[in-house]
Amino acid sequence: MTTTVGSSAEGTALVGVDDAVTLLRDRVSVFLTGAGVSTDSGIPDYRGEGAPKRSPMNVAQFLTDDAFRRRYWAGSHQGWKRFASSRPNDGHRAIARLESADLSTGVVTQNVDGLHVRAGSRRVVDLHGSMDQVRCLTCGQMFSRDSIAERMVEQNPGFDLDEEQELGPDGDVLVSGIDSFDVPSCTVCGGVLKPDIVFFGEYIPREKFEEATQMVAAAEVLVIAGSSLVVNSGIRLLEQARRSKKPVIIINRGITKGDTRAALKIDAGASQTLTAIADRLLGDSTVGS
Repeated sequence: MTTTVGSSAEGTALVGVDDAVTLLRDRVSVFLTGAGVSTDSGIPDYRGEGAPKRSPMNVAQFLTDDAFRRRYWAGSHQGWKRFASSRPNDGHRAIARLESADLSTGVVTQNVDGLHVRAGSRRVVDLHGSMDQVRCLTCGQMFSRDSIAERMVEQNPGFDLDEEQELGPDGDVLVSGIDSFDVPSCTVCGGVLKPDIVFFGEYIPREKFEEATQMVAAAEVLVIAGSSLVVNSGIRLLEQARRSKKPVIIINRGITKGDTRAALKIDAGASQTLTAIADRLLGDSTVGS
């Protein structure tokens, strides 16, 4: 049976924190995070309240159509500087603090922003890759995203970056008038370049998912934060925990696909809730030391 608590009334969120701490105390946790963990860092999500009304580009469009590739790279180039300059928030830092205290096996994230690593987390499985790396689809050569951004500036001297454009969840913006935009190719073989991330319609690499399942297996509680669990990989990890009789805690504003399968659902912001949980658990461990 799922216990659901919300944050609409004063003090209600603290009840959820109490329940979460009871489930987490004296147990090692693992975290699964989605876009809702990064919204307080200025990166919007696709489905949350106030999310931009737009659909992500799928892998078939990117791979088969030059025009779609040009649109993607032009929009991504516009948004890259702001996306790359985002900073970890209190939720990221709370997760890193729990790992440092050996209260967590690490974090599995659906995000591509690298903010967990920047917050200090050491054991991170980025299920969908990382936007700061670019791969050649022909020869496999890897490039830093910053180096590709520099090449795009050189190849498109008249392309002005608009700092006022609405940033998308993957660091891109909507652009127009890009028929002449020159997309960089691989300097090794001339092949097509793609950010080293999993596009919609693309499979998560098997080794990544196996790494995630091992991290969940090594923990005693699964905490899902900021994910609506629409992506199948999240539900699979939730079910792995349930089959092993491990409690599942979900922290998310709004309904998720896993709510009825969780031991506890906290309908509240990820940053505030994770920080409160970490403060309590780390305070408890300090008192007992």
